[in-house]
Amino acid sequence: MLAVLSPSKTQAIDNQFSCKEFTQPKFLKNSKILVDELRKLSSTKLQSLMGVSSKLAELNAERFRKFSTPFSMKNSRQALVVFRGDVYDGIEVGEYKKADFLYAQKHIRILSGLYGVLSPLDLIQPYRLEMKTALKTKQAKDLYGFWGDMLQNEIEKEVKKSKSRSLVNLASQEYFKVLRPKHLSVPIVQVDFKEKNGSNLRSIALFAKQARGMMANYIVRNRLSAPKDLRGFSEAGYQLEPTSSTDRYLLFVR
Repeated sequence: MLAVLSPSKTQAIDNQFSCKEFTQPKFLKNSKILVDELRKLSSTKLQSLMGVSSKLAELNAERFRKFSTPFSMKNSRQALVVFRGDVYDGIEVGEYKKADFLYAQKHIRILSGLYGVLSPLDLIQPYRLEMKTALKTKQAKDLYGFWGDMLQNEIEKEVKKSKSRSLVNLASQEYFKVLRPKHLSVPIVQVDFKEKNGSNLRSIALFAKQARGMMANYIVRNRLSAPKDLRGFSEAGYQLEPTSSTDRYLLFVR
């Protein structure tokens, strides 16, 4: 079983969390192609492309200028400790032992606009590049076209190596669609989180993000290897809604 997450906009390189083990991003050569394109843009053009404030545009223009390889613990950190925010607040990396990081390395992947797909221990440098960004390159008109074939093939290969050969979607639609799910040759398990509002159920983006992170953490801390094991998830008051759930769709409600 392999679970995929979205990245976060909030990122930090510091010593708040630590792990000695690390790996290198698989598609770093492709990341460099994107960085070279982004370096050609002024902060004003970056602001327009990304739809961010001038301050954020200047920050990321500087990040792209400073982007340098090889990645090491001197200029980078592992993806799972760099990403912060709603999803990653639910992943207890501050309490992880080496065995937890290594299990995450086998069963969790993080989709990324700049790096394509990341294993938790892959070294990265902070960046801002959402998958929906309409960045044109010689290879494609946008990031979906740039990454599509590579990521679809990579994820299929990784899932087929896993014990249950299933892909668990804990990512947002923006990121998951880069995998071209209708064309994936492996079973997909969609996980959904909703809130009770009287007799109605509704999705609240913030709570869903937090729950996705908690589910990823649940997989790691409990060493889960099959989608059926996800049914026992009960963090933060969520419970499986059995009448609405199937082998390919799990609905958790609170």
